Amino acid sequence: MAGLLSKYVSPGGEVEMRAIERGMGQDTDRQARAHRSQVLSVLSEDRLEIAMPFEDNKLILLPVDGEYDMYFYGDNVVYQCNARVVDRYRHNGQYVLVMDLTSNLRNYQRREYYRFSCALEMDSRQLEKEEEISVAEQEELLPTLPLKSSVIVDISGGGLRFVAYYAYEVDSLILCKYHLQIDGHDKEYRLVGKVLAVNELKYKPGVFDHRVQYVHVEPQDREEIIKYIFDEARKVHPKKEG
Repeated sequence: MAGLLSKYVSPGGEVEMRAIERGMGQDTDRQARAHRSQVLSVLSEDRLEIAMPFEDNKLILLPVDGEYDMYFYGDNVVYQCNARVVDRYRHNGQYVLVMDLTSNLRNYQRREYYRFSCALEMDSRQLEKEEEISVAEQEELLPTLPLKSSVIVDISGGGLRFVAYYAYEVDSLILCKYHLQIDGHDKEYRLVGKVLAVNELKYKPGVFDHRVQYVHVEPQDREEIIKYIFDEARKVHPKKEG
């Protein structure tokens, strides 16, 4: 997909950036924090302008020569490339980053693993031993055991990340219950996940960050979650008409 930037990326489109951390190998547990922004203009087939990202109403001053993985979101498809910040300035009140592509734009096939930042209420509990067998055989779980509250902070078609005032054990299986708006209707999801990592937040002692991978997800449920993510992403940065 070399030389096709203007075909697949357009002004107003959403872009996500993650800093490329040299020397970190393939340790995805330490993946850099994502910054969300918007494409302002495509200058050439290997250069574009994007808006400087804001978080909590604060401008994030990304450094010149910083290198990033960039993800562009279209209609249920993701394109990815590597890029470097070559300039930054303010123009007509807009803070601008000029990015040069350092790799070809490519179709990012693993769209189910795109993580969408959010704040969704979730209830969960650890599975009983007999339920772990039920999961392996894809049978029903015990319906009435108590659940504990938490908040999902990012979600994907492959799993989710949530924070809570308690900690599950790594490798444990948990039931995750939450609601999403699908085509204007509220739908409840009850999915089993495996806890991959747990970390106490440095800036919030007593609050624990959990990273969870789904187990035995129905294809329809996965597609609905992906659709929700793309619909919500378009709401954050809707494309400009014309």
